[in-house]
Amino acid sequence: MHRSWRIGITGLLVVFLLYCVAEARAQYVNEKRCRPCHLPQAKSWELTKMAKAFDLLKPGVAAESKRAHQLDPNKDYTHDAACLSCHVTGWGQRGGFESIEKTPELAGVQCEACHGPGAGYLKPNLMSLQNKEYKQAEVVAAGMVVPDAQTCQACHNPKSPFYSPFDYEARKRQGTHEHLPLKYSH
Repeated sequence: MHRSWRIGITGLLVVFLLYCVAEARAQYVNEKRCRPCHLPQAKSWELTKMAKAFDLLKPGVAAESKRAHQLDPNKDYTHDAACLSCHVTGWGQRGGFESIEKTPELAGVQCEACHGPGAGYLKPNLMSLQNKEYKQAEVVAAGMVVPDAQTCQACHNPKSPFYSPFDYEARKRQGTHEHLPLKYSH
């Protein structure tokens, strides 16, 4: 009886610990945590439509473009689930954007929209100012996504009302997609 009791308690602890690890990995931390180590990328990102993607959902913003794509330029799309999935970070994900009122820090298409929730890999012993020599394989194992064409095509596809053909190889050489050298080797 005591042995089965201990096995049961041990099993519950293991399940609880696995849940805690999964919960930590799924938390979004926002671009301010990425900025100190990736300043050139952050500055490049600030100039893109991705950084301002949420603002495009507001009434009156980009009115001509909305009209050209048969959208109501006066409508407030900031709570429209069909739009939020590609205009915010972590929509529909645990720890991601919920609403502009609850999680304004995740508005727009930020680093984690493409690289995955940062809480799992932005840690002192992994990717941090304390560990500048981290290995990419280690942060990938901790949950970081290395974006590829499919990552981008989740939003840049014919289902988007603003779709135009998307050439991944050409686009990744522009702006934020341009490979900016990291200060430290990985």
